[in-house]
Amino acid sequence: MMTGGGSAPSRSDARRNRALVLQAARTAFEQQGLGVPLGEIARRAGVGAGTVYRHFPSKEALFRATVADRVQLFTDTARDLADAADPAGVFFRFLGSVVRLAARNKALCDALEAAGEGAYEPSPAAEREFGEALGVLLARAQEAGGVRRDAGLDDVQALLVGCISMEQRRSSSGAAPGRMTALMCDGLRARRGVTKLPRQGVSRNETRCEVCAGPVPSARTGRPARYCGGACRQKAHRARSRTRDENGGSARDQGPVPQSEGA
Repeated sequence: MMTGGGSAPSRSDARRNRALVLQAARTAFEQQGLGVPLGEIARRAGVGAGTVYRHFPSKEALFRATVADRVQLFTDTARDLADAADPAGVFFRFLGSVVRLAARNKALCDALEAAGEGAYEPSPAAEREFGEALGVLLARAQEAGGVRRDAGLDDVQALLVGCISMEQRRSSSGAAPGRMTALMCDGLRARRGVTKLPRQGVSRNETRCEVCAGPVPSARTGRPARYCGGACRQKAHRARSRTRDENGGSARDQGPVPQSEGA
């Protein structure tokens, strides 16, 4: 008579076989991309093709599982770094690590390329969780003053995907790795003289701050506002003062900061 514990070895074997298939698929996809035959994955796992199909109904499903698994590793790493010291340094090192590891992973590169062409939709849960974890690192780096404030999470993710693709293509041609990553990180750093990003969804009739290009509230009375707030008004005043000093003027002759220029 079969006892209640008699089915445990079967479940245990099923879990073991699934893990073997995933490990074999992960390695095969990383090396050869989506084009690897399913029979090759079964051979590497030491199981039959039927075992593979019992756990994954198609090669596409198996491919999605391996890609989601790798993205989850990046997510877990980002979460572990959420409270680390030196937020800006951690943020840039994390980006560099993701690019370096993903560029060597043909499965991820194929998935990103297919997603860009609309032929592949990544796991919504894995993509969302990675975005949330990356957003925390980005916010902390911006609060620490190491990353430009006008770079949003969508910008960073787009740069990350593009950088992975470029690094992968350059490495296949024999170019030294890391150049595209350095350029990406340099473009995200907060520093003077950085090129300002164009605003998204700007209305033609909307007034923009002359300093930060942010939206300016409409002035109900007096002259139209030129700045979004007191901080930008102060920055503009200091910039005018420096310009006048360089042209032979004196900052002391310019009087107090004009308060009538509306916010």
